[in-house]
Amino acid sequence: MAAMKPRTTGGPMEAVEESRKIVMRIPSDGGGRIVVEMTKEEAAELGALLTEAAG
Repeated sequence: MAAMKPRTTGGPMEAVEESRKIVMRIPSDGGGRIVVEMTKEEAAELGALLTEAAG
């Protein structure tokens, strides 16, 4: 039987370019990561919205 390991957040937040898409992986409180795939245009729009919200 495998040893039980505590759930972790699944690593740091990251965004990488794969082919013609940008893949963003966001740690989730319940364990694992949320994976979002978007175009460069969508990523630029998201970046502008986040900058505006943080402003």
